[in-house]
Amino acid sequence: MERPGLCALPDSLLLRILECLPPRERLGGARVCRRWRRLVRDKLLWRYLDLTPYKMSSKALWHLLRNNLRGSLRTLKARGSLHSIRKQEVFTPALMQALGRQCPNLHRLCLTETDLRSLSYDCIPSSVTTLELSSCEIPSLWFKVSEASKTCPAFPQIQHLVIQNVPAFSSQHLLNISIQGNLKTLVLSEAYRITVEGFQAAAPHLGGLEHLTLRRCSIGNLLTHVIAFHMRHLQSLDLGDNPSLENRGLPCLSSLLDLEDLCLESCCKLSSEAIVAVCQKLPRLRHLDIRGLEFQDQVIHKIQADLPGCVVTSAVSLGDSSVVSTP
Repeated sequence: MERPGLCALPDSLLLRILECLPPRERLGGARVCRRWRRLVRDKLLWRYLDLTPYKMSSKALWHLLRNNLRGSLRTLKARGSLHSIRKQEVFTPALMQALGRQCPNLHRLCLTETDLRSLSYDCIPSSVTTLELSSCEIPSLWFKVSEASKTCPAFPQIQHLVIQNVPAFSSQHLLNISIQGNLKTLVLSEAYRITVEGFQAAAPHLGGLEHLTLRRCSIGNLLTHVIAFHMRHLQSLDLGDNPSLENRGLPCLSSLLDLEDLCLESCCKLSSEAIVAVCQKLPRLRHLDIRGLEFQDQVIHKIQADLPGCVVTSAVSLGDSSVVSTP
């Protein structure tokens, strides 16, 4: 007697299985039979789409958009052709505009190695509230919105911005996005064109920030004062990989009374005493990351003892292994 196969499963269970498959294999399932083809087109399967493992063409994206993504897509992750021999860019103005029209629920857009220099900022779908750019190229006027257009539905209302290794991202870009007044999350990594003066100019417009990450951005002691003065509602602050940060830049952070998560990873000029002193003045602090700081084991344990309500993450060497120090 033959065992029942996948086709014997109810639609609800088959959808769960198809949802676990990578996009290419999921699309391949449409060739099994008419029932599977119908299931593959179900909107539930195309809410979160990660295409970064694939070398996509503009033609392939158009096909997906017309056949699978209409009305359902909420998150799109994709890779462009910035470092490819083939210089034809995947994301054209027409494709971006079609995404905006046909995917009104698209809230998160994550682009890697994408050349966006041919796109104006208003080509980004207006529904997008989270924009993540990694190793991309952007034009000089991006994020610029005139005063009269700030509430215009044609422009995205970005609340969460992640910039990682985007060489062109400058102080002017930061100011352009900051003055829109919508940012709750700002992540800048390897943003070497952000100057101290540029950050100071943007800071008064970032009072609503809840999460701030500044990694490998040449953050010194002056900028911690700027952060503490203007961003009083921060819940998480990541200043990791900033070796220029010194002890005298820490005390001002005690004004961040809502802070729950503080990362000082690889800030090698900081002493344990300075770290403990500021953390003890943060009533809501629940997590401290000090990985990469070359403290002795007994110093790590003392930090943890001095901060009993806080989880301290550190590389504490035990033989050939490393562990996380927790309360």
